[in-house]
Amino acid sequence: MTAVTIAGAGGVATITLESAPANALSQALLAELRDAVGSPPVRAARVVVIASGLPRFFAAGADLKLMATLDRDGFAEYLAAVRGVLDDIAALPQPTIAALGGMALGGGLELALACTLRVASHDARLGLPEVRLGLLPGAGGTQRLPALIGRGPALDLLLTGRAVDGEEALRLGLVDRLGTDADAEAAALATQIAASPTAATQAIVRCVGAAAGGNLRPGMRVEIDELLELFASDDGRAGIQAFIARRTPPAG
Repeated sequence: MTAVTIAGAGGVATITLESAPANALSQALLAELRDAVGSPPVRAARVVVIASGLPRFFAAGADLKLMATLDRDGFAEYLAAVRGVLDDIAALPQPTIAALGGMALGGGLELALACTLRVASHDARLGLPEVRLGLLPGAGGTQRLPALIGRGPALDLLLTGRAVDGEEALRLGLVDRLGTDADAEAAALATQIAASPTAATQAIVRCVGAAAGGNLRPGMRVEIDELLELFASDDGRAGIQAFIARRTPPAG
């Protein structure tokens, strides 16, 4: 089955995640998403939108059932695949927009954070709940989130693992626009941006990236090392197993 589709019109390429039931970042979805990001329609587009074809989820996050079967080396390989795809998205030269019409949790929110802009519906739920499993966000969440919304608000979300709705996300600066229909709002924004000269929009993206201080490499290295340690710990393994069994993870 196809987990990712691509459609294009008017200089806008839309990548749609369609891996039921929740767009978990499975190996199959990651492989198709990487291919989509590198495809000619996406490379030629003036703006790229990443959306979901599922009614309640943008992306639920990492594939925890897969993670429960992995040892440290296997998890490191899976984590590298997730980070690689998100880094490919972040490296696209044109503006990218995440349309968050449902739940974007864990790796799903990290996927959105790799985009240039985020548009959410009022009833969206956005969060990084990894701490509740004894883990941490390992696909850029501890680096991109503070860069976007500031240290204090980022620590609030990271340390509590709580999810916020669209209104709070907008107040925090976690999303840039809010609407009843995130897909429609994102499409309208993409069309507006695509009407401007490509060279100018891409130059603006580069300039703002440079102004933000840009180099995530040191922090990203710390993040992956810390997450690998947590994944291999008793707390990390117990947290994943508890999630799969629908139990409350034990407190450390």
